Amino acid sequence: MITKDRPRSALHTLDRLAELPERPPVVVVDNGGDPGVSEALRAHPSSPRVLTPGRNLGALGRNLAVGHARTPYVAFSDDDSWWHPGALRRAADLLDAHPRLGLLAARSLVGPEGREDPLNDLLDRSPLPPDRGLPGRPVLGFLGCACVVRRTAHLAVGGYHPLLFFGAEETLLAYDLAAAGWGVSYDPSVTAHHHPDPGERPGRAALLRRNALLTAWLRRPAHVALRHTAALSAAAVRGDAAAAAALREALRRAPAAARGRRRLPARVEQRIRLLERRAGDAGAVRAVLGGPGEEPGP
Repeated sequence: MITKDRPRSALHTLDRLAELPERPPVVVVDNGGDPGVSEALRAHPSSPRVLTPGRNLGALGRNLAVGHARTPYVAFSDDDSWWHPGALRRAADLLDAHPRLGLLAARSLVGPEGREDPLNDLLDRSPLPPDRGLPGRPVLGFLGCACVVRRTAHLAVGGYHPLLFFGAEETLLAYDLAAAGWGVSYDPSVTAHHHPDPGERPGRAALLRRNALLTAWLRRPAHVALRHTAALSAAAVRGDAAAAAALREALRRAPAAARGRRRLPARVEQRIRLLERRAGDAGAVRAVLGGPGEEPGP
């Protein structure tokens, strides 16, 4: 679990995890700077292992947790999400039965009323061809707080990319797992609960669009990356403040993106293009332009 400056929510999540019949060992990465919060987390009756990197690692806190885990599979939670009883046992059984499965995306139920996350339907309708060696539906996206990874697969590809920090960082990890030959699947028989705080999250739209562009620069063909760049630039010229902020922040990271650029294998790029065709002509730039449908696709 990763958390930052939300002790009440984090302690509530620890309560829920402690109630699971699987009794999983819990590693918490406290991205905040208040020692009192870390001590409160350590004092929880479930005795979690609390890691304090001393700075906000964002999604990279998950990489730190995986490095300290001692189990073959790692289920991720944020401080506002937890797992349904029996879900972790089911996930472990699926990973045991499918040795090529690197990451299992779970069904996510939102809020006290248990609403279906819209992403569930997108993942369930993935147009990627079935794979006999994988359960559920092959996908190239997932929700970071509702997935279970094979620890060796996560470590082998380097986990979440440091350039993205946070915001739609899952897509690049899915690409890298697929490029390395690992399967990424959605299986609705594994369920997570997500209770995010309501309301707007300032700067979120810009983060998502920045990271979509960086992902294109890091892994996609040059003409695709240029098309994404042109789309974001056009939105910025039209006065879209979030697009302008995303482009500005992406350009600051451009030298690092160039150094870390690594083209995906043709088979993975073909899958991405299949997903984009399913979304229509606008699908290739939707994540960059923002607006409806900017959540990570399958």
